[in-house]
Amino acid sequence: MLDNRLPELLRMLPKVDLHLHLDGSIRASTLWEIAAQQGVKLPAARAEELVPFMKVTGECGSLLEYLGKFDFVAGFLHKTDVLERIAYEVVEQASEQNCRYIEVRFGPQLHRSEGLTCEEVIDAVLRGLRRGEEEFGVMARGIAACLRHHSPHKNMEVIAAAAAFKDSGMVAVDLAGPEAAFPAYLHRAVFEYAQLLDMPVTIHAGEAGGAENIHEAVTRLGATRIGHGVRLREDPKVMELVRARNIVLEMCPISNYQTKAMDSWETYPIREYFDAGLRLTINTDNLTVSDTSLVDEYRVLTDKFGFTLPEIGTLILNGVEAAFLRPEEKARLRAEFMSGFAAAGLTPSDMPASRSASAAG
Repeated sequence: MLDNRLPELLRMLPKVDLHLHLDGSIRASTLWEIAAQQGVKLPAARAEELVPFMKVTGECGSLLEYLGKFDFVAGFLHKTDVLERIAYEVVEQASEQNCRYIEVRFGPQLHRSEGLTCEEVIDAVLRGLRRGEEEFGVMARGIAACLRHHSPHKNMEVIAAAAAFKDSGMVAVDLAGPEAAFPAYLHRAVFEYAQLLDMPVTIHAGEAGGAENIHEAVTRLGATRIGHGVRLREDPKVMELVRARNIVLEMCPISNYQTKAMDSWETYPIREYFDAGLRLTINTDNLTVSDTSLVDEYRVLTDKFGFTLPEIGTLILNGVEAAFLRPEEKARLRAEFMSGFAAAGLTPSDMPASRSASAAG
């Protein structure tokens, strides 16, 4: 266990959040204001009473129950000014955690019921991210998510739209949604198209489905990062494949617990994965739905799994190295983080070697 300065030190450290959903990170106060502007009556007398509708409170039964929290906000997110605002506010929330780099993912097809095109959705979100970046000094990039329950045609529209913004802040594409009901192989053609357009790929896998979904994502869909990957250890051969290829796992401890990706904290394999040399990053997933922050996520690691501050530093640097950035951008970010670590009393010699260090740049 670290000393009493741990909360302060964790707040001081510069941070990275690579797995962060836009529609799962809306402030209740913002939704309250948006509803008033749109003339929609909410089932609450004030913003604070929206918490049970927007956040996991108490035990959550499954990933499907968790995803149900998104349904409550979904109807409000179909106007460009709203999308720009919530993207801007996600950057603001990142700055409050001393987070210096974020990748914000969102499903363009989920925001089109009032006539927006995928391109208009992406443009609005990127405008908000850029505005937040300018004001708060947090580098912010976008990831366009395809949905497992959507048709390949709709998902190819997302890929094409994302590729059109590749030089304007859209850095990758993703596949999200109900993993158990819609296996990744249904979208092979979609991600072949992504690879043809030279779009980096991260795939949600190994959360509600098994290690075979991770294998599919890596070997057939071109994923270099896996969202969650909790169930990787169910197949030692797939685990070795991920280790050998330096595939990054975007782990989100509190969300993983809430969605029942594992039976209990005692069975959460994060220490096993770290000690095995897998490339792990620690992320929030959904700031609002999970009612979390990066400091909260790190405290889970220190309190329940005995991670030391130097090991936390290694995990943060893994996030820098795994970022979907150009080599020169990554080099600048790495230098900034090393300065921040030094201010918190961490030096490179303190930190366990990171597998990603050998793949730097």
